[in-house]
Amino acid sequence: MVNIQPLKPPTAQSGERAHEADHPSSLVAQFGVDKPLRLDSGVDLAPFQIAYQAYGELNADRSNAILICHALTGDQHVGNVHPLTGKPGWWQTLVGPGKPIDTNRYFIICSNVVGGCMGSTGPSSTNPATGKLWGLDFPVITIPDMVRAQAMLIDYLGIDKLFAVVGGSMGGMQTLQWTTAYPERVFSALAVACSTRHSAQNIAFHELGRQAVMADPDWRNGRYFETVTHPRRGLGVARMAAHITYLSDAALHRKFGRRLQDREVPTFSFDADFEVESYLRHQGSSFVERFDANSYLYLTRAMDYFDIAADHQGVLAEAWRSTRTRFCVVSFTSDWLFPTSESRAIVHALNASNARVSFAEIETDRGHDAFLLDVPEFIDISRAFLESAASAHGLTSASR
Repeated sequence: MVNIQPLKPPTAQSGERAHEADHPSSLVAQFGVDKPLRLDSGVDLAPFQIAYQAYGELNADRSNAILICHALTGDQHVGNVHPLTGKPGWWQTLVGPGKPIDTNRYFIICSNVVGGCMGSTGPSSTNPATGKLWGLDFPVITIPDMVRAQAMLIDYLGIDKLFAVVGGSMGGMQTLQWTTAYPERVFSALAVACSTRHSAQNIAFHELGRQAVMADPDWRNGRYFETVTHPRRGLGVARMAAHITYLSDAALHRKFGRRLQDREVPTFSFDADFEVESYLRHQGSSFVERFDANSYLYLTRAMDYFDIAADHQGVLAEAWRSTRTRFCVVSFTSDWLFPTSESRAIVHALNASNARVSFAEIETDRGHDAFLLDVPEFIDISRAFLESAASAHGLTSASR
């Protein structure tokens, strides 16, 4: 059995982002030149590595493994203190002892996606052929590429079939891709706040962010690391714009309204007079400390290219023909980035494929980010779905 002990406090400090790219504060699976990752672009990526975290204990028959797929700016640190920020894991509401994704019951794996910047091979990693960082020489990657790499990690861990794949946003895209690419390896799937392809509006927002990064003079055509610079301003603006799409008008109004920031009257300047302005600037400045600008370009592009129907002759239902995977699809009423209509399209295609699927639209004003927050109905639905799937899978008691 594989037994993962509780994680120790992080040793890496803020500002060591570059170090994390090659030498992450997590577990690492390395694949040599004899095990290349075949990319959709036609490139064989080798050697490469996948950084991951694991929690809990794999049972004797290796049937209790859950793969968690992270969103655009997430990483493998789903249930432990982040080595750069010192903050708790990004899904504390769902992952942990006694929580829906119970570390006392399941063996939980979360990997940094290929193209990321927290230890999986990506543009901020060292290119073994040159000894220099990849930068824009790194090949463009796709969501299917990320999932192929994850499948290689699951093989590396000696697991034939996953009890569940779980993810929201870009993680939900990966979850859906798992069920189409490896249906026989996924018993159940929880896909949250996602879609089978990006809308034109979402592609437009991503292009806005990419252009903000590339317009920063410190971007230097993606070779900023050679002059020990970082396109902080451009990446910060990209994060600010993206963060607005993760919220809702009602949530912004409830949290900030038109309140001024630490002042009684406007300054009649371009300072951050309003609380919401100060909040967005904080989001931008804190983000650049932990994330690589080139990775942001690559991962947003991967989301833009994602289109399951296009990979199945334009018929979405064909993607799940004869699937035996159990599905739960969840959306939020105030999510305008991935609205409920996108989730309903998934459910309709699954119904047309005679798949076993449950669907929930949760009423909340917390926007797209609701899946990361303490939304009791979402937590209850996740627990109920996984409990039902565990019973059907024969996982009736906690693994010890």
